[in-house]
Amino acid sequence: MEATILHEPADPDGLVVASLAGELDLDRADDVRDALATIAADPACRYLRIDVAGLDFIDSYGLGALVSARNTAAAHGVSFTLAKPSPPVQKAIEVTGLGHVFGL
Repeated sequence: MEATILHEPADPDGLVVASLAGELDLDRADDVRDALATIAADPACRYLRIDVAGLDFIDSYGLGALVSARNTAAAHGVSFTLAKPSPPVQKAIEVTGLGHVFGL
């Protein structure tokens, strides 16, 4: 199952919550990275929280896409965090030592 991304418009405080579900791998990494970068570039967005509870699988390309999206968000002055990591995401983050990058 391909990764899907859903998000609501920014709330009055500038928070955008986006949800990822499915598999975030080589086939979907670029699309997810670009979608998150577009959200972060919206002037109304000040905080971008990515709910990853619905991700069943993530590989190194998927992690790279999230790191790249986080860096793009930071360049726009947007705070980027991951929320509710699923077991596969939690394990990947622990193995790579990226918890601090994603606010976990």
